[in-house]
Amino acid sequence: MRSSRLLSILLLLQTRRQLTARELADELEVSLRTIYRDVEALAAAGVPVYADQGRAGGYRLVEGYRTRLTGLTEQEAAALFLVGMPGAAAALGLTAETSAAELKLLAALAPDQRDRAGRLKNRFHLDLPAWYQDAENSPQLAAVADAVLHDRRVRVLYRRWEEPREVERLLEPYGLVLKNGSWYVVAATAGGLRTYRVSNILELTPTDEQFERADGFNLTQYWQEHLEGFDRTRFTAQAVLKVSARLAGRMYDISYPALVKAVAAAVPEPDGSVVVTVPIESVQNAAATLSRFGDALEVLEPQELRAELKELGRKLYDLYS
Repeated sequence: MRSSRLLSILLLLQTRRQLTARELADELEVSLRTIYRDVEALAAAGVPVYADQGRAGGYRLVEGYRTRLTGLTEQEAAALFLVGMPGAAAALGLTAETSAAELKLLAALAPDQRDRAGRLKNRFHLDLPAWYQDAENSPQLAAVADAVLHDRRVRVLYRRWEEPREVERLLEPYGLVLKNGSWYVVAATAGGLRTYRVSNILELTPTDEQFERADGFNLTQYWQEHLEGFDRTRFTAQAVLKVSARLAGRMYDISYPALVKAVAAAVPEPDGSVVVTVPIESVQNAAATLSRFGDALEVLEPQELRAELKELGRKLYDLYS
């Protein structure tokens, strides 16, 4: 604990140039007496730290003294600032670790490099949840993350879509994935690798049992294959659509990736409309999705989808007439 605090004092002085004993004590949440002892220990270890006296004084390092603890280049540190996710780190219970890592990154750079790399923190922000959606509340996330990091099995009570809704599972959590504000855990089970939505974990009981990961497992590769497999099972049919010129001209406003991609690749008719083919899920799901475009889009095929939209229109007419 003390060695970590001594390192933090050294990095703080290297990063901020000068700090009073009170500022150090507040930053590290210790007493003034502890700071005095720690600074003496640093000096005894050969670190050139000294105190400026007076109202504007404080502890400083001898000009030009630097410790390079990481060997990071300016570009490497800048890249790490760019991909940092403080919100995700907080959800995983890693706020303190993130702050410590940031401090080490800053300390690894010379003052002019530190200024340039630090600009990224205030000029780029990653907001993961989609529009009109809040990030999910996942009370078990920190416990799942701890199990992932330490390769420990967990017992969970999980809520799923099909009956029975609540099931017990023994999981060997391999990794966590954050997608559109929702966390998913990839875990080995008796039936093989499965993906679970963390917000659907109702209860979690840690165990002292460790597990060994399968050789060659790659979380990024698994997740990509999982998404591709999910799309193959989700999209069971196709629909042929006639998109009006006015709708085709505002695809940048449409949150329907398959339709946007199809329209972009289509050759317009003389009147500006386009005919495209898109994958769909069930007829009911497709009708609900496509009905929001009103008369700006016509389903040409399949006939079952046309009939479903006609019935939906009739019900709406009856409701509001």
